[in-house]
Amino acid sequence: MDHGSLRHRIPHEEFDYQALIDSLSGYSRPRAKITALLRNGVIVRVKKGLYVFGKEERRKPLCPELLANLIYGPSCVSLEYALAWHAMIPERVETITSVTCGRSRAFDTPLARFVYRNVSMRAFPVGVDRVETGDGRAFLIATPEKALADALVADRRGPILSRRAMEVYLRESWRIEEGRLKELDRNLLDELATCYRSRKVRLLASIVERLNRGGER
Repeated sequence: MDHGSLRHRIPHEEFDYQALIDSLSGYSRPRAKITALLRNGVIVRVKKGLYVFGKEERRKPLCPELLANLIYGPSCVSLEYALAWHAMIPERVETITSVTCGRSRAFDTPLARFVYRNVSMRAFPVGVDRVETGDGRAFLIATPEKALADALVADRRGPILSRRAMEVYLRESWRIEEGRLKELDRNLLDELATCYRSRKVRLLASIVERLNRGGER
């Protein structure tokens, strides 16, 4: 089997061990073939049981958000990476950050670093979007509201006790513009604040309400 035949049998760039074994069903020693494919860079092992095609074999760019869901789950892309994905913050984020209702974990892979932060089962599903990839698959990513709420709760730099302090924090630590804050859904932030029992998220919700009332303090 040549590489083109392998590509024909595996349509996606990201695939699991079972798909790989199935594509090598004609080989008497499929594991030896997998070792050769890895050695030659035709495929790359992301983690045990999960692979992608090497750079020379890829038909399109990899989807880091989909990979994040596949590497460890149940999980949802969130925190800094999702804030950048939604253009809420100006910085480019290299580490793919997610939240999970499982244990907090981190995976250093040949592609990128994937970090997963534990959140409560109650908070995990609130504010999650399902984004279609265009090839029949989809990944889960936090809405801007959830990504920011998750980031606020994860930040352990100390309490934020007033709306003014929260405004300074959002401007100086995250560089989030008021126009983007105004677009946030106050009701969803209230729900997230309740799920997290978070004063910081409640303060964020009150700022969004003030901005939508015209800015009066």
